[in-house]
Amino acid sequence: MSPAVQTVVLDVEGMKCGGCVRAVETTLLDQPGVQRADVNLVTRSAWLDLTAGESDVNGVLKALAERGFPAKERSLDDPIGGLATAPALPGWWQQWRQLMVALVLLLLSVLGHLSEAGQLSLPLIGSLPFHATLATVALLGPGRPILVGGVAAARAGAPSMDSLVGLGVSSAYVASLVALVWPQVGWPCFFNEPVMLLGFVLLGRFLEERARFRTGQALQQLAQLQPDSARLLLSDGTIREVRVGALRPGETVQLLAGDRIPVDGVVLEGASAVDVSPLTGEPLPLQAEPGTELSSGSLNLEATLVLKVTRVGAETALARIICLVEQAQARRAPIQGLADRVAGRFCFGVIGLAFATFLFWWLFGAEHWPEVLQASAPGMPTTHEMSHGMHHGGLGSGASTPMGLALQLSIAVLVVACPCALGLATPTVITVATGLAARRGWLFRGGDVIETAARLDHVVFDKTGTLTLGRPLVTDVYGDDPDHLLQLAASLEQTSRHPLAYALLQEAQGREIALLECNEVRTVSGQGLEGHVDGASDRVRVGKPDWLVEQGVAIAPDAQSWLSAAAGSVVAVAVGDALMGLVQIEDQLRPDVAPALQRLRSHGLALSVFSGDRQAAVQRLGQQLGFAAQDLGWQMLPEQKLQRLEQLRQVERVAMVGDGINDAPALAAADLGIAIGTGTQIAQDSAGLVLLGDRLDNLPEALGLARRTLVKVRQNLFWAFGYNLIVLPVAAGALLPSHGVLLSPPLAALLMALSSITVVFNALALRLP
Repeated sequence: MSPAVQTVVLDVEGMKCGGCVRAVETTLLDQPGVQRADVNLVTRSAWLDLTAGESDVNGVLKALAERGFPAKERSLDDPIGGLATAPALPGWWQQWRQLMVALVLLLLSVLGHLSEAGQLSLPLIGSLPFHATLATVALLGPGRPILVGGVAAARAGAPSMDSLVGLGVSSAYVASLVALVWPQVGWPCFFNEPVMLLGFVLLGRFLEERARFRTGQALQQLAQLQPDSARLLLSDGTIREVRVGALRPGETVQLLAGDRIPVDGVVLEGASAVDVSPLTGEPLPLQAEPGTELSSGSLNLEATLVLKVTRVGAETALARIICLVEQAQARRAPIQGLADRVAGRFCFGVIGLAFATFLFWWLFGAEHWPEVLQASAPGMPTTHEMSHGMHHGGLGSGASTPMGLALQLSIAVLVVACPCALGLATPTVITVATGLAARRGWLFRGGDVIETAARLDHVVFDKTGTLTLGRPLVTDVYGDDPDHLLQLAASLEQTSRHPLAYALLQEAQGREIALLECNEVRTVSGQGLEGHVDGASDRVRVGKPDWLVEQGVAIAPDAQSWLSAAAGSVVAVAVGDALMGLVQIEDQLRPDVAPALQRLRSHGLALSVFSGDRQAAVQRLGQQLGFAAQDLGWQMLPEQKLQRLEQLRQVERVAMVGDGINDAPALAAADLGIAIGTGTQIAQDSAGLVLLGDRLDNLPEALGLARRTLVKVRQNLFWAFGYNLIVLPVAAGALLPSHGVLLSPPLAALLMALSSITVVFNALALRLP
């Protein structure tokens, strides 16, 4: 027996780039008992599968803290998800304070440059001691967290974005300090560089955080669907306003017109229209009446309802949706693997390139191309300035010595590199896509599912409850005593949720037939039910005629003729070895199935139907919907569906669409299992994509979103890799000898920030129609 697996969610601080994600993931997987770790840079969370009894969450938290990533465990009992409960105000105040500091630093630097150039008469601001003081304050103030974080990451053997920025800032500051204290060295001062660098980095991070916050808004809007309070109906008829968290199953609440439904429950009294579009995407309201099940987050539109509470807290439909979406955002798409592997080693490569750039221009480049010093230093210092170390490098200007040029270019290499873009390229798109899909009632279980959905070749449908409404009706009965026949069949089927069972029960109710007590009821997968019914002389079987024949039940010629002529599904009823009769049940096609299938075919997808129903019924449906004979399968057992699916998967990527218990093995075995949301819970748990509504035309829409998502991921990865491949050589001075192009460190910092912001805004473009 396999050990139990516990799911733990951690909120992780300190992650800023793909290298950080790789370091956190490696640290987690190195801990005993951790079977799987999914880390999300956008939501700064980690989902762990831990082996019960072998793992220690405190040990995992300690290991992360030692690597410079303090974390805390999130409670999964929270009904509205971690994103909505995180304290937003302190974080936003910190971000706004960071923005103000960045703008002040940039303003003072610009004023200093203008004063130095003689365009402003501000002797104090234009003086070198002022810039030195400003740089010192900048490093000890807003730059301190970056330096501390960068050193911690480097000491842990996993340098991060902070390591690169911190190394660049500190190098410029130390070199400038040496030039100030030891003028004879002849180096230029770079005191402006740390100030400008920190200003652009902090400004970029503020803009990135703002954009990143927007990627999670869809999930937060879902979380806000749950009200804070409810009207609890007490036994004496009085009503008390209580917190939603205080409600318990079995209690009764009153819903006024305009109220959000706070918990899952069943309507006891009243009739009203209920808007379920926030959860399922259904445009038409649900007509609620006694016996109707309602989910939390829905909106009562018309009249007062009395609701019996069935599920609260983390068990409600809304909480499960939010939990599934958060977990999906943490699950990586396979296409992200290359970016993660590159990001994990990226910082080492950049540091190596910066060191090589420094050595090249110091020892060889400036001597071989002396004109680069003239081109990069338009405002050459005077002899007096050089002798006293008073030359101060300005924005866009270079250096007049090989050492100064080498310093400037190596710092630019450190700062212009952007592992952030690599780390954000995929998770930002996945976060936007899963949130957008959830608001429309489509639940993707992860980035890997979205990628699979975007690359499908073949879609296989179950028939009953998928292509049809799943609410068939009894249209004919063959037997000597139809009422007694229906009484036996409906009594045995009263514990089943199969659509054919619903038809039998509905017909018995319509004929006002009383149901009998049953015991020892057993389900034979894909065949039917058997058990003891009060008043029956032997075991009663209800199911497929072929199955009853296998059990020794004889079908008379007259019954066989009736069976052959039946157009719909046929259920046989037997007591012992004696056939009691046959019941014809016909289902209705979903009204939107034909246009949905047409859209799927227009997208180049091959379509098939695998059904356990009779040949005549399946062929009749195939003719109505334009299926070729070779695309139809009838009277198929679950294992036969599996076998056919495996044959298809050898040459194609296959999705299986179903809604029943019999479909669960096929849903799990397909490349992508797609469950209709009105189906059974086991079908939903076996599927990678769940369509919560009752409309099949959601399927082409969801697959279309998956394809657009994969396009956005590829665009972001192309941009992230392309940016670094192009800008790093430019920052290293590749175009300086031939074209005189010099990338100053402040400009490099601005480009680095813009590269991260670009991938986030490209992901947000998914929300555009």
